[in-house]
Amino acid sequence: MTGIGFLPGTVLILTVIVLTGFFNEKVTKLTYEISLLLFSTVIGGLVLFVSAAVRGTTPGDILAGVSLLDLESFLMKGVLCFMLYAGSCHMRLRDFKRLARPVGVLAVLCTLLGAVFYGGLFFLASGLMGLGLTFPVCLMFGSIVAPTDPIAATSILNRFGLPEDTGFIIEGESLLNDGVGVALFVCFSGMVTDSSKEGFFFVMFREIAGAVIIGTLVTTVFFAILKRTGDHRRRIFTSLLIVSMAYYLCELFSCSGAIASVVCGVLSSTLRNLEESKGNRLELREFDDFWDVLDNLLNSVLYVALGLSFVRILQMRYVVILSLAAVICNLIGRSGSLYICTFLMGKIPDGFKRLDFVKLLTWGGLRGGLSIALAMSTASIVPEEIYHVILGCTYAIVFFTTVVQGLTMKRVYEGMAH
Repeated sequence: MTGIGFLPGTVLILTVIVLTGFFNEKVTKLTYEISLLLFSTVIGGLVLFVSAAVRGTTPGDILAGVSLLDLESFLMKGVLCFMLYAGSCHMRLRDFKRLARPVGVLAVLCTLLGAVFYGGLFFLASGLMGLGLTFPVCLMFGSIVAPTDPIAATSILNRFGLPEDTGFIIEGESLLNDGVGVALFVCFSGMVTDSSKEGFFFVMFREIAGAVIIGTLVTTVFFAILKRTGDHRRRIFTSLLIVSMAYYLCELFSCSGAIASVVCGVLSSTLRNLEESKGNRLELREFDDFWDVLDNLLNSVLYVALGLSFVRILQMRYVVILSLAAVICNLIGRSGSLYICTFLMGKIPDGFKRLDFVKLLTWGGLRGGLSIALAMSTASIVPEEIYHVILGCTYAIVFFTTVVQGLTMKRVYEGMAH
């Protein structure tokens, strides 16, 4: 944080989490994550305009000098690995094997096509508005908003009774496409800066295959300690070591730490179930409780941070028009890439018609903190005005998909015949 210290910042965020959470529990009764994002956005806007009125200046002047939270550092260099591990440590490898084809097609091909479709559409839209964005910049932007958010998927979409296979496909795609999105971002940002010396497919292979190898090796080695120790605290410490070491090694060897974190979680769950199938009962109640609480806390902090920072969209020129263009391009790009992928993923699960399945996954393609973090990282790549366009449009997409799509997702699903 800038302008306030770590402890005051922690007090601020926890105050928003507790008070808005309590208000939502007793009054509004919205989905928890949606309420945090919505209320913290309102709070952030009120604080901005009240501060501007008290100081006798404009909101733009305050925005130029204030950044509530560096989400890029917080997420990419801090808690992303723990969030992904927490979301995947109760999934089973046999479910991935059974649904490997649809999950793989959606996580890899759909993310790639979505980035390209979005980039092309936004390139046309920016040309009509005279923004002068180059096609490589638009492709980089497409890679930022193409990955769906695993936090939103697991927290919001599975609360209204999705069929098991469809829910798993949405969750599996969201967990894996983060790493694919980061790999695409590396490739396309290299095109923007003209610094990429490695081929596209080599980068993708290194990011994904390297992450799988590292995650598998680290988990296999340290799970031996986890299953043999009788101290529940040491089990928790070991799991923290597993995911943080895998993520760190991926950073060193330029692999996808996001994919490695998911591999660690799924493999930990699989090894645990394998031990229990042999009659070796592992007492992991404290382990499960810890990761459940940590997951909830980090998710809450992330959504509040997103909401408080949402006012930064005001730094973008043509806020309303560009926000609408970003949201429309996102919906078209997502639905188009999904439609193509449905012909390659095999049988449509749970009796859905093809168009209904595309509609469900399009409206369920929520975006979150990873997109914001990647958008923030473009500050050193593109000029300031273009950076504000990318960041502002990304915030618009995250807000629309989380709040509008999240609140109406149940209605969309219930209106389908399958």
